[in-house]
Amino acid sequence: ISKNHVDTLLELEKEGAAKLVACCDPIPARARAIADRTGCRPFQSLESMLDEVQSDVLSICTPSGLHPAHVEAAARRGVDALSEKPAGTGLAAVDLAIDACDARGVHYFVVKQNRFNKTVQLLRKALEAGRFGRLYIITSNVFWTRPQDYYDMAPWRGTWPLDGGCLSNQAAHYVDLVQWFGGAVESVQAFSATLSRRIEAEDTIVVNLRFRSGALGSINVTVLTYPRNLEGSITILGEKGTARIGGVALNRIEQWQFDAPHPMDEEVESISYETGSVYGFGHLDFYRHCLDVLDNGAEELVSGREGRKTVEIIEAAYQSALSGSQVKPGALPR
Repeated sequence: ISKNHVDTLLELEKEGAAKLVACCDPIPARARAIADRTGCRPFQSLESMLDEVQSDVLSICTPSGLHPAHVEAAARRGVDALSEKPAGTGLAAVDLAIDACDARGVHYFVVKQNRFNKTVQLLRKALEAGRFGRLYIITSNVFWTRPQDYYDMAPWRGTWPLDGGCLSNQAAHYVDLVQWFGGAVESVQAFSATLSRRIEAEDTIVVNLRFRSGALGSINVTVLTYPRNLEGSITILGEKGTARIGGVALNRIEQWQFDAPHPMDEEVESISYETGSVYGFGHLDFYRHCLDVLDNGAEELVSGREGRKTVEIIEAAYQSALSGSQVKPGALPR
């Protein structure tokens, strides 16, 4: 995912908004490749980079289980942290990172670039305008494929400490969107399986949710789809409206029906797009939002505490799948 960040920072440099000043990778060739492309200083050690280079923000594109420790490393030096999703693989470590940032008064952003997709933004506008009325069901499907060699190329992939399974890795953004639209989750029940991939964690999972509002939800995820990525979607059913964003990665508005017309309806046909990437095109807008927070004091929409909500639901789902019982996310220990 670092390529998306590097591309974004190069674009922001053209705008005079931000500049990549250093990069770090334990594999020297990878760090040098970024340095050669951008003119930044390459490092193999995160600690050395943070100590030797004056910077404002650390962008963290490391394995998921390392995110919280790297946020803490930035916080200790008074540097704002921008972490890829998920915030971590466990709530305890994420909470330590949040506490570290609070103690030093630094910002802690978690990448939620799909919130900035134009299709998702329009859906959010409809929700905030009350067009759905009472929410009934929110469901998300992530039907993608990741072959065994995807996991074999990096030993941390598919492990519990550093990655988790398809819910934690591939579907973290979709977990975020389901709770962003549905609100606080009261209880979670999940079934998971490792059906085909040789990994520690799950390659397939179904998660049922009960929201505090009374609405119900589901998140269905697999990396076994044949022969290629099929769907990344979110569907909302309410008393006054039905909407679905589908495509391979939330790139097409496939249903948009409400009980009364609204000027925003004119945008539906124009904002769907084709993509070969499941990452979407929201990183640039996400970075612009973070810069607006840092430079202009804008309201922070993607904080560490907001990112924690995703980890809380994922941890509850994994506990439920293990125990066979419903789990209340709010009851998980801090």
